[in-house]
Amino acid sequence: MELFDVYSLFDVTPVRAKGTRIWDDKGVEYLDLYGGHAVISVGHCHPKYVAAVSDQLGKIGFYSNSIHNPLQEELARKIGELSGYPEYSLFLCNSGAEANENALKLASFHTGERRVIAFKGAFHGRTSGAVAVTDNPKIRAPFNSWHEVTFVPMNDIASVREELSKGDIAGVIIEGIQGVGGIIIPDDDFMRELRSATKEAGVPLILDEVQSGCGRTGKYFAHQWAGIRPDLITMAKGMAGGFPIGAVLISPEFEPVKGMLGTTFGGNHLAMAAAIAVADIIKDENLVQNAYEVGEYLKSRLLSLASTCPSSAKGALPPPGVDCNSDDDRSTIEIKEVRGRGLMIGVEFSGPIAELRRKLLFDKHIFTGVSGKNMIRLLAPLTLTKDDVDIFIKALEEVL
Repeated sequence: MELFDVYSLFDVTPVRAKGTRIWDDKGVEYLDLYGGHAVISVGHCHPKYVAAVSDQLGKIGFYSNSIHNPLQEELARKIGELSGYPEYSLFLCNSGAEANENALKLASFHTGERRVIAFKGAFHGRTSGAVAVTDNPKIRAPFNSWHEVTFVPMNDIASVREELSKGDIAGVIIEGIQGVGGIIIPDDDFMRELRSATKEAGVPLILDEVQSGCGRTGKYFAHQWAGIRPDLITMAKGMAGGFPIGAVLISPEFEPVKGMLGTTFGGNHLAMAAAIAVADIIKDENLVQNAYEVGEYLKSRLLSLASTCPSSAKGALPPPGVDCNSDDDRSTIEIKEVRGRGLMIGVEFSGPIAELRRKLLFDKHIFTGVSGKNMIRLLAPLTLTKDDVDIFIKALEEVL
């Protein structure tokens, strides 16, 4: 049997990792600025994380949700404290897509409706409901297409209010920051208006913080920059250091009914040990603040790099030794825009970045992500340092 070939793979085989570094099977060391899609929040193989999971495995690794698991209650308390949502309830599952499925289901139970408002450019997962509210028809099979979803433009409150006025909306779902969509940050004023509009209509607001949560943006959740409190919050990637997990934070307005939600593996003992360790490390090492400070430094260095040549309106960077004022020698690719919050950064270029990203990986040994054809997406571990940033900026300058 062979693997089902759906992934485009780089010819790199990681075998060991520590902190912000990865080593491949040839002994080559890499700087990780992508964290496996924002998953490695506290760095690779943190000793407290390794000890917690190893210790738990020696006790009990799994049993179903038909018994008491005090680790689930401990995690709920810690997430409530870290996030500022101690009065909300926690439902545990296995992934971000599954978290979004359950949030949409809860919203529909609550309103008795089925149509959902989502936003253009959105990505919420690949399971049936989650992919239906994802703005990418190419990954939506006919089986997923029966869901009633209306996509409206980001930051367009008039369009949202128009749809809400029709009285058939189950819920509104929005990302704290669109990741796959290109590090698109909803305007803070729009988020506040969205919260007001959904409250007025009696429609649950779902905040997808799967990628932007767990401290990544310099606050525990990205929506907290706007000072709002949604009804349902989904999270996953950065929760457990690479162990599969997902969760929904649920407002007290939602009444639980036995059997309305369920999962076999969600909340298992190993996942809880991993997630508790991550929560403790984030708190003890002040990683939310570190994400903010190092993220600001990273953005400032990128913006300085973009403005190296004042003669270029777009901020072109020439190869070393080339005159900035020579239009003929100007670099063929330029930094067009830098956007994001904390350690969720998008660097948009004036042209395709496939070759640039390949050179960063194979010539400079730096892992980065991508969004579309022209953007490098940076989702480094929250343990990233300013020295790591300097290494990346030097490498990017040389490659450009």
